[in-house]
Amino acid sequence: MLAIDTIKKNKPLFDQQEVVIDSLFIGTGKFKLYKKSAHASYYADKFHNHKTASGKKYDKNKFSAAHKKLPFGTIVKVTNEANGKSVIVEVTDRGPFVRSREIDLSRKAFMEITGNKSSGNMKVTLEILQK
Repeated sequence: MLAIDTIKKNKPLFDQQEVVIDSLFIGTGKFKLYKKSAHASYYADKFHNHKTASGKKYDKNKFSAAHKKLPFGTIVKVTNEANGKSVIVEVTDRGPFVRSREIDLSRKAFMEITGNKSSGNMKVTLEILQK
């Protein structure tokens, strides 16, 4: 539904610091892809093997993410702004439910790009690659 609402209302998927990088066609509609600076955190281990909002099981050892608005199945490149390391994740859940954070990464995805293993959040750039 988000993609349809976005197309009909011609609203971007993100609210702030948007840079259009390309366009994507879905069915007969078109919406823009965005690049955005945001804060990321990672899921607590207690959610491992629990069902996500998309119906898939959360696996802390896979490359997945939770996002408040992006449709399930969206493929996002997440780049740590401090060190330039990137991962590709699939949106499979909703969250994070912390106001200042835009995306929750699986533990594996977070640890792959973090420069500080003891930190629970980092500044990242999000780029939608595919929906």
